[in-house]
Amino acid sequence: MKLIALFTASIFLLQPLPKESMERGKKVYDLYCLSCHMPDGSGVPRLNPPLAKASWVLGDKKRIINVVLKGLDEQVEIDGEYYTNVMAPHDFLSNQEAADVLTYIRNSFGNKASPVSAAEVKSIREANQKK
Repeated sequence: MKLIALFTASIFLLQPLPKESMERGKKVYDLYCLSCHMPDGSGVPRLNPPLAKASWVLGDKKRIINVVLKGLDEQVEIDGEYYTNVMAPHDFLSNQEAADVLTYIRNSFGNKASPVSAAEVKSIREANQKK
């Protein structure tokens, strides 16, 4: 089973990313994310975490989708560094906009990760609303 999951993940990384999704994602990033996470995704030390090569960006999609939808209001440790700035929820973004910006982030700034789909965002949004 692990071999199948690894093979499936490998196929995602070999397929070209949807150009339209990356373009839409950059627009959302420039509008809502750039001022805190910087044009190069480097963030601000001890305030706003970097997006470049960060485990939270490259790892579990559910966690990063929840960060976008629910924001952060407590100190977090990411890759050995602590960040304290509050991030407002961006739950006003459509499922597609959230998926696009996360796909953009996961594949910019030196990152290479599978895309996020609108269906994944929708599923997590709906699960959060049931809580």
